[in-house]
Amino acid sequence: MHESAPLGQLLLTGVPGTELDPETAACFKKLQPGGFILFGRNIKSPEQLRKLIDDLRDLSDIEPFITIDQEGGRVSRIRLIGSEPPNAQQLREKADLKLIEKHGKLTGQILRTFGFNLDLCPVLDISFDDEADNSLKGRCYGATAEEVIQNATLFNLGMRKEGVLSCGKHFPGYASAEVDPHHELPVISKTLEEMEADELKPFRALLPDLDSIMACHSHYPCWDADRPRWPASLSKNIITQFLRNQLGYDRLVMTDDLDMGAVLNEVTFEETIRACIEAGNDLAMICHRVELVEAAAKVIETLPDPVLHDALVRIEAAKKKMKAPYDWSMEKFREIDSQIWDLRVATLGEERAKILSVEDGKRSPVETY
Repeated sequence: MHESAPLGQLLLTGVPGTELDPETAACFKKLQPGGFILFGRNIKSPEQLRKLIDDLRDLSDIEPFITIDQEGGRVSRIRLIGSEPPNAQQLREKADLKLIEKHGKLTGQILRTFGFNLDLCPVLDISFDDEADNSLKGRCYGATAEEVIQNATLFNLGMRKEGVLSCGKHFPGYASAEVDPHHELPVISKTLEEMEADELKPFRALLPDLDSIMACHSHYPCWDADRPRWPASLSKNIITQFLRNQLGYDRLVMTDDLDMGAVLNEVTFEETIRACIEAGNDLAMICHRVELVEAAAKVIETLPDPVLHDALVRIEAAKKKMKAPYDWSMEKFREIDSQIWDLRVATLGEERAKILSVEDGKRSPVETY
């Protein structure tokens, strides 16, 4: 890949609908994005989803990342066409480690069935408050760093064994956020010592076994005191100096969705794209304003060659680990989906298993994307 690779490789883009229209297909063919992220808006039926993914791969001269948020509970896109897996909190409350590893295994299997090669999990945030309104409700594997490490490690191991790459999120940890970054920028005023005592422990423990890291959109004065309201996802102090240089992480790093309010309300689009790559991210994620991916590519073209070279090298290394999709089989999908339902029953019991995630009045966009 390297210098000859199209700079669209540094973009992870959303897709408008359930099938590729000619205009979108032409744009992607020209741009050659590094990857595609799918949401509920892209999912209508099992056969349709597999065809969409096959079509995206056919447009790509370099095998793309095909990714999704398939965690469990409310943040499980595949539940729109299949069974809803238990979420991380339900699994930790059940406290059966075999079920957590099974969840990872089944997640990997169902994603490979459709052609996904990267899952945006595990969540490595600690739940300091299970009722906090910061988009993490139900999504955390532990109320302590040690509990997160134990449980997330098992999920991560189970999924990666099935050939799906993992992504630890939300670095450097935003469990102390008091607002939802989908809407506004959280400010986390902990000292570095306090971050090391809690939030950073799961990341430090799992870094050797994570294929990628997602940087979050919270502001941390302990790293960026001189840049008020500057998101971690755009911070060179956090991504390059801390994550890469101090923690020694040399694999793929991506931003969280740059269409979130935490970024949109604080930084211009052009500055966002420039800053996130210069900070040390390899992939800029644009989930919803897909019409802006060409503009983003033009900004990336203006960046210094050494920055682009390093990102392309890391993207190429990550792509060498990707596995091809399973041959499509509706029967195989139904078989795995049935096992996911059995996992749900084993975790929650028959009666609770029947109560699926529903709208509860105040939902985070992480559920409805």
